[in-house]
Amino acid sequence: MDQLFGALDDIIDILLVSYVIYKLLMLVRGTRAIQLLKGIMVIVIAWLFSTYFELSTLQWLMSQAFTYGVLAIIIIFQPELRRALEQLGRGRLFNRSTHHDEETISNIVNEVVKSASYLSKRRIGALIVIERSTGLTDYIETGTTLNAVISSELLNNIFVPNTPLHDGAVILRKDQIMAAGCYLPLSENPFISKELGTRHRAAIGMTEISDAIAVVISEETGHISTSINGTIERGLTEERLTSKLSTELRPQAKTTGSFWQKRRI
Repeated sequence: MDQLFGALDDIIDILLVSYVIYKLLMLVRGTRAIQLLKGIMVIVIAWLFSTYFELSTLQWLMSQAFTYGVLAIIIIFQPELRRALEQLGRGRLFNRSTHHDEETISNIVNEVVKSASYLSKRRIGALIVIERSTGLTDYIETGTTLNAVISSELLNNIFVPNTPLHDGAVILRKDQIMAAGCYLPLSENPFISKELGTRHRAAIGMTEISDAIAVVISEETGHISTSINGTIERGLTEERLTSKLSTELRPQAKTTGSFWQKRRI
């Protein structure tokens, strides 16, 4: 019986480790970390090669690389490790209650979609970020505080070219426009299309480190895009934007921002 339980523990242990490794690979897929992992694999292969053929000098070099490798990995992978820990903190265990009622959700969706449609038709660039469970106070403080009730008219006026607040992001918290002209972190993902400008990179960067929803209107094409969990969807219609925002803002959609989510562009 003890042997049976021991074998069962080993199987569970192997399955859990395999699952963790698989999910970690999914986490770094499509980022620069995957290239760094390939480099680490080259070092491992070189170490195995030097050990098998007893190449003492190469083996010594590889041993030194492994000795200081842990510190080097922490430094090199710092952005990815930070992102992973932030995503872990957005799991169910740590999420604070931010459920909105149906009326609030409908109001947010309607005003954002109306504004996006207006700006899109006139090819006015815009970036609207909707806060969910991850607090965005640090980024709100980089802009001009408004604390105004959301309305499409106010959003349109903010993004009119050559006005003081048009160059930056608007951040929404529930049905309030918290601030405008906010600075957001740009994504460092090397696989992002070269067609995307600063607004789109800021939208992706913001949603890589938080569970926020970013709505972007392109100044060049007028196309509407959304970014969620570091993934961008371009060329949305009003109907698609309405459906997407409604789905993501409802309580059942909050569990999508977890540590194990896939990231893709």
